[in-house]
Amino acid sequence: MFGKHAVSEALAQRPDVVKQVFLDADFSDEKILRQIEVAGIIPKPLNIKNPPRGVSANAAHQGIVAALLPEKLMVEYKDFISKLTVTDATAVLILGEVQDPHNVGAVIRSAAAFGLAGVLIPPHNQAPLTGTVIKVSAGMAFRIPIVAISNVNSVARDLQKRGFWVYGLEGNGTVSTTSEQFTKPSAFILGNEGSGLREKTKELCDDLISIPIHPRCESLNAAAATAVVLSAWSAQHKAALG
Repeated sequence: MFGKHAVSEALAQRPDVVKQVFLDADFSDEKILRQIEVAGIIPKPLNIKNPPRGVSANAAHQGIVAALLPEKLMVEYKDFISKLTVTDATAVLILGEVQDPHNVGAVIRSAAAFGLAGVLIPPHNQAPLTGTVIKVSAGMAFRIPIVAISNVNSVARDLQKRGFWVYGLEGNGTVSTTSEQFTKPSAFILGNEGSGLREKTKELCDDLISIPIHPRCESLNAAAATAVVLSAWSAQHKAALG
């Protein structure tokens, strides 16, 4: 990952996941230099012409790159759910084959902003947690649990058994963001940017939720649609913003 804000958030919130920091020769941000020192990390030189693996030479790195251990950042589902206190004002977001890392980062940021309990991410056909995802999330990936799940449908069924109402984000929904009251713990599933939710996932959802939009616009992109849905949920559960 790269950039002052993202790396500073990592060092402030989860220094345990920061493996190494690379600094440009003239890097002088005193706050971040102090964070690096407190974390006990000895920085290495950043070679702009030959940056660390996974970082483009054209990236807006602002003179700082950090290597992370993403497996330490993610929480296993069984640990997450065992510690979660579930009330009617509890909600989670499940990603189902969201493949654009910018969308993943944006929806993590929305989930954090609107008070969700966690973002659940499967391993297959899904953009993984990367530096780009974390940067787009504006560091929110360090402030909301990112939960590793093995399978979207099996986790959705488990959440239903625990009292959650499972909503699939779908253009042709059975309920609308403007009228739904969200009276139970909620799980929202976001499907692939192009093909949407898988058919079997649609079938197990308790409802498919849609957003009323002007007929001149066919649809919203995945990140924008998720933000609208989560905002509608949050408006019904203001305690989630506490």
